[in-house]
Amino acid sequence: MAQKSSIMRRWMLSSIGIVLTLLLVFGTTFILSIRSYYYKSVEYSLSSRIEAFESVYTRLFSTEPRNVNIDSLARQLVESFEDKEKLEMQVLNARGEVVVSSTGFDSNMDNSDYYSALASKNGRGTWVGKNSAGERVMSMTLVLRGSGMSALGGIRYITSLEQVDHQIWIFFGIMVLISIAILFLILVINLYFISSIVEPITEISRAARRIALGDYDFRIEKKADDEIGELCDTINYMAGEIAAGEKMKNDFISSVSHELRTPLTAIKGWTETMLQAGSSDLELTEKGLEVISGEVERLSGIVEELLDFSRMQGGHLVMKFNRIDVTAELGEAVVLFKNRAARESIELIYIEPENLPPVLGDSDRLKQVFINIIDNAIKYSNPGGKIRIETADMGSHVQIVISDTGVGISKEDLPNIKKKFYKANRSRPGSGIGLALADEIIRRHKGRLEIDSEENVGTTVTITLPVAPNQT
Repeated sequence: MAQKSSIMRRWMLSSIGIVLTLLLVFGTTFILSIRSYYYKSVEYSLSSRIEAFESVYTRLFSTEPRNVNIDSLARQLVESFEDKEKLEMQVLNARGEVVVSSTGFDSNMDNSDYYSALASKNGRGTWVGKNSAGERVMSMTLVLRGSGMSALGGIRYITSLEQVDHQIWIFFGIMVLISIAILFLILVINLYFISSIVEPITEISRAARRIALGDYDFRIEKKADDEIGELCDTINYMAGEIAAGEKMKNDFISSVSHELRTPLTAIKGWTETMLQAGSSDLELTEKGLEVISGEVERLSGIVEELLDFSRMQGGHLVMKFNRIDVTAELGEAVVLFKNRAARESIELIYIEPENLPPVLGDSDRLKQVFINIIDNAIKYSNPGGKIRIETADMGSHVQIVISDTGVGISKEDLPNIKKKFYKANRSRPGSGIGLALADEIIRRHKGRLEIDSEENVGTTVTITLPVAPNQT
């Protein structure tokens, strides 16, 4: 649950944080743009009014400034002003003081617009702020000059910004509502999206714990054909592979136990027989010692194979590479099985090669591979069967082919035959690690071990080893 909360909290904080930041940036930009647009519209309206007045003033008074009386001009302008309900007009003297106002009251406004107008080239100045009544207004002032460019006074137009600000606040409220709606929608979508991820992950976590505790038959229900579904398939596949591996391991332990028990039983039985017979029966003693010696050698081979497999698993399988005659090692392996094959009525045919090129390899390990393959061929052949061993010079490679007419391997078992612990035929003795070890040894020699088999027809094992480079 802590993991679920952590993922959801991090996702929510990051996604909501990003969306909120974007909304703040966009909303602020939008409101400032709206405010600028409305204020510019008001300013343009005042500017149009100023321009209209300026054209009239220039035409009537600028040519004879001596005749201009600011007081009489103020009264005349106020009396003729028709937009008293929309705007306030003020007439200023040369010091910027209000001579007369269209409202009849002096609003005691800031005179910064008048001073700005005096300093500007076009004789205009604008001011935005609050009047004495606390109302936000915008004013624009035009300096009235005579022909000598001296300031005679000014004309000021004032308009309220209350409606404009109210409209801007409406837009602001709409933006806030839209932002809340977007955040709520994002929250709902995120909750749904996170739930669709976290809940399967939680289920996968529970499944992994069950598999870790040994429940390899448990499978996760795949609910969607996406990455989570692919993960479910992978974990289900993993559980199946672990179950298969566990089964192979148990079978291996059972097989090895049987392999060890058989010679030990023979040794124990013959030891007891020899003790009961005493030293009087020399023939029985000799036969018993012969059997015990053979079984001890068999035990030694099993233990050595297990040790080699352990070294292979740990990456400590030692190889001593030299230029060797592979036919010598193959010939010695064939000699070891001549008598056994004859005892079991199996014909062992060895076609000795002529002048095979040397290979770079470990003679003991290659001999171990040949022994393992020939032993399997005899083990899985029936009386009257044939085993054929031949070699070939393939130019850059040497090829050793060992074929038999034994029980063969089924199509279902063939792809797994070189896997550790795997045994295709449980009716015959063997640990299930010999081929895995042989395949690893050949792979270390940069060669290939290939198995072709058909059930009830026979098996062919092809070993390919690279030729040793020429000595310089």
